[in-house]
Amino acid sequence: MITEILTWLTDPANWRGEDGVLVQTWLHLLYSVFAVVVAVLVAVPLGLYIGHTGRGSVFVIGFSNAMRALPTLGLVTLLAMVFRGSAALVALVVLAIPAVLSGTYSGVRAVPAHAVDAARGMGMTSGQRLWRVELPNALPLLMGGVRNAMLQVMATTAVAAYVGLGGLGQILITGQQTGAYERMAGAAILIALLAVLTDLALAGISRLLVPRGVLLASAKSGTRSRWRR
Repeated sequence: MITEILTWLTDPANWRGEDGVLVQTWLHLLYSVFAVVVAVLVAVPLGLYIGHTGRGSVFVIGFSNAMRALPTLGLVTLLAMVFRGSAALVALVVLAIPAVLSGTYSGVRAVPAHAVDAARGMGMTSGQRLWRVELPNALPLLMGGVRNAMLQVMATTAVAAYVGLGGLGQILITGQQTGAYERMAGAAILIALLAVLTDLALAGISRLLVPRGVLLASAKSGTRSRWRR
């Protein structure tokens, strides 16, 4: 079986054309990035507001838990009936929002109280405290939420191929329908590899965005926690 999978993956004919691996990989990545970007645009401002003001925290917890309990394929199918052609993308956005929202909210609430009090003592306004103190310190958890959302969406995009979205999931489904198990396994390997590479890219972006002082403080905090254990 391993030999058959390698043969399928290394066959140039499987990589060419509209239904080939290259095009479907690009579509898979495009759909996933689009969904997470839209989710970030919606969830980050909302998470910052809720984390900063403390209002709506019950909503964040309840909404996140409810969305995680929903069956992925059932949600995609339901939205397909409502939105038709754009159903899969809407479903991906909806599924990405909870992780980003929770990460943003948790990041703001985890900012050390003494840092916020010091900013208040310096005369900073509420908005200045949010953008200059709370947001920079919240970035590690915020980006963690984005990475979790991307991994979830990457996996869900494969499922969304059932309603005609395309992507690597389409190759997997075609293999299932024709009994070509090496095709199914090859598509699964490519999806996992794409998810790992995307996560590594987001990890690099996170290191660029998070201020060095915040990274050093997080590292020292982690070291102290391990030492106390």
